[in-house]
Amino acid sequence: MKLELVQLAGRDGDVAYNLERILRAIAESMPGTDILLFPESSITGFLDHGNIARLAEPVSGPSVQAICAAARERDVAVVVGLIERDGERFYNTTLFITPQGVALSYRKTHLWVGEPGLVRPGDRFSTVQWRGVRIGLLICYDIEFPEGACALAALGAELILITDGNMEPYGHVHHNAVAARAQENQVFAAMVNRVGEGVGEVFAGGSSVVDPFGRRLFEAGSQECRHVVELDMTQIGAARALYDYRTEKRLQLHGVFNEQPGGLRELLIP
Repeated sequence: MKLELVQLAGRDGDVAYNLERILRAIAESMPGTDILLFPESSITGFLDHGNIARLAEPVSGPSVQAICAAARERDVAVVVGLIERDGERFYNTTLFITPQGVALSYRKTHLWVGEPGLVRPGDRFSTVQWRGVRIGLLICYDIEFPEGACALAALGAELILITDGNMEPYGHVHHNAVAARAQENQVFAAMVNRVGEGVGEVFAGGSSVVDPFGRRLFEAGSQECRHVVELDMTQIGAARALYDYRTEKRLQLHGVFNEQPGGLRELLIP
């Protein structure tokens, strides 16, 4: 599995600018890339009470449709986020888009300090299979809690993809958390963070890929960059050969497990 990490700066509320950069990055993807991974809410940027009703887009909206077309053209999957509008409700959402369209839509379940009252939390964790690998999604603050990654592992995830919008002085928090989530679930984890300045903050970068042993395969700096990492998925079996944390847990997750047509697996949060 070949990942292309696209660590970008963004403009909050400037959908046209953000979308143009996303589409250009997809068009310029390296030959053989399986998945391009972008930072949190890359399409819309972060929104506020003054502009969310005007700028949030539905998953079926024009920006997502343009990215679906680009993914189909390049025969790649794209992991990208937006502030989603669903009727009169809003969510911080990350999508897993394949050449066939939106395969997975994940709504952030753990809302950071400024998000409650602006967006709603999601109510489920989900995984889907792509090119023989089962994949799950998390968003930023989610990775500071073990349960989300544990839920994805329980749903069979082998690769957890994290869209991130973490700022200084908290860069070290996600540096540590992404490695912990990979090691404790014996899966690959890849995180792409935003860089540059926002409204009163500086985003930390530090996009990272960690293997099932907790070993860091790559870590970016604090500037825009793109980097390709190839994953040897046989390392999951090697990591679980002596002991398998999933089968040895004594405290189990509570929730309702569903399997949908097409291979989508869900754990509904009680």
